[in-house]
Amino acid sequence: MQSISGIIYLILIACLLPYVFTVIAKKTAGFKARDNQNPREFLGKTTGLAARAHAVQQNSFESLPLFIAAILMAEYMVVQQTVIMTFGMAYIVFRIMYGICYLANWATLRSIVWLLSLLCPICLLILVIKLT
Repeated sequence: MQSISGIIYLILIACLLPYVFTVIAKKTAGFKARDNQNPREFLGKTTGLAARAHAVQQNSFESLPLFIAAILMAEYMVVQQTVIMTFGMAYIVFRIMYGICYLANWATLRSIVWLLSLLCPICLLILVIKLT
């Protein structure tokens, strides 16, 4: 049985990453305690950096199911640990880069990095398919 602790850390980091961008969105938009009555409405009305940070947060949550499924399936099918960790760490790095590109408003580079982050779990799933 492979060591799973590294995989747990990858999943934990991926799950916490969207919240980093939530904090950035709220801080740059001047979020106050009174806004907590309807935070989604508040964030939906933001512009500029806060709106971009909110978009990163949403996209980060949207990409999580594919990543988690790919990591867990690769572990279940006993894909080499180094391969799982390499694709998993690449995904995390690309997601951080994606967030930076989005915040900086670098649309083309953001799209390229988004695609690279998407390819990480897809490659893992292709390896899983080849093992079946």
